Amino acid sequence: MKGQNKLFIAIIIALIVGVVMGGVVHLQYPDSSEGFSKNIKLLGTIFIRLVQMIIAPLVFTTLVVGIAKMSDIKMIGRVGTKAMLWFITASLVSLMIGLVFVNWLEPGLVMQLDKPAADAATEVVANSQGLSLEEFVKHVIPKSLFEAFATNEVLQIVVFSIMFGVALANMGEEYTKPIVRALDICAHAILKMVGYIMWFAPLGVLGAIAAVVATNGFEIFKVYAIYLRDFFFALGVLWVVLCIVGYFILGNRLFELLRRIKEPLLIAFSTTSSEAVFPKLVEELERFGCNNRIVSFILPLGYSFNLDGSMMYMTFAAIFIAQIYGIDMTLGQQIIMLLVLMLTSKGIAGVPRASLVIIVATCTMFGIPPEGIALILPIDHFCDMGRSMTNVLGNALATSAVSKWEGQLDNHGGDL
Repeated sequence: MKGQNKLFIAIIIALIVGVVMGGVVHLQYPDSSEGFSKNIKLLGTIFIRLVQMIIAPLVFTTLVVGIAKMSDIKMIGRVGTKAMLWFITASLVSLMIGLVFVNWLEPGLVMQLDKPAADAATEVVANSQGLSLEEFVKHVIPKSLFEAFATNEVLQIVVFSIMFGVALANMGEEYTKPIVRALDICAHAILKMVGYIMWFAPLGVLGAIAAVVATNGFEIFKVYAIYLRDFFFALGVLWVVLCIVGYFILGNRLFELLRRIKEPLLIAFSTTSSEAVFPKLVEELERFGCNNRIVSFILPLGYSFNLDGSMMYMTFAAIFIAQIYGIDMTLGQQIIMLLVLMLTSKGIAGVPRASLVIIVATCTMFGIPPEGIALILPIDHFCDMGRSMTNVLGNALATSAVSKWEGQLDNHGGDL
């Protein structure tokens, strides 16, 4: 754990240094803030790209090996069913919490901001065009495995990996042993790379934080204080609910799990990308005692179907925009919106701002001006910190819970 603590401390120091650097540039050298942000952000870009480089091969190898090693199709179905029940329940609870708190706290009515310019959210609105059933199917079913690898389409890789893993599991262990063994070695080699890449995390954190503070300054916290306060309060309630459920399932081991995933949580919070911590999360869950086959099977699925923080944010943000424009949505409309978000959000990537595209599409569907997304764009980075961290917590709990239900949660003291 000494190496982990050193990295954790390094990330905390990088956070503080990043805020100070960004603040100094914003206050003392405002003319240089744009250039400084563009250059310092490259540190974050390097870290994210290093992680993205290993996401596709890691998901493919771990998922195929996990399913092939099960060799019991009934077990695959049983584990998959338990995982999907958790995902659906957690998603509905997350969406409902966002809906309840945005209606109770009414941040959109309190802030009374002016309507945004029509072109203020052009980029996000443009990206949301064509979000139809046809596009959703294309997003899920891969046309080419190599194209899915090249574009890091996690859900497409998951679909292919499940089919390939099930095929191997049905062919007999003797026949498929060399392939499974080779992929297993690849997976362990990639996990070894994770250790090296994670030491770039402090630089990535420093770059990301310094850039956003230098550009927006500290005023952004004041301007949107009410929105951020209400959102993080609702997010805190979601954390309490998740932790209570986790305690009922894991008992006192919940605290050990939280201690083990503190690093992934912090990195997700700093980089606003739950995808960035996927490899590290795989490693820590195995060290915690989760069965490696279950981790390899559930975690990639969770990154497509179990983004609790993003789910809660989508209902919160959509109703907030409606409140800003004075659009009074009935309870029936809000419940329909919840169900629409439940379906359309499945498969969104665990990368920064992916959920904004879904919010824009949903607003358009319910007659809410999609340009309202511009109201939350300036602070979406800070909201994304909270929801990315919550996504990581939700997936860690889901994987641990299913391992416990399967009777395959060991207490082996941190060995892989």
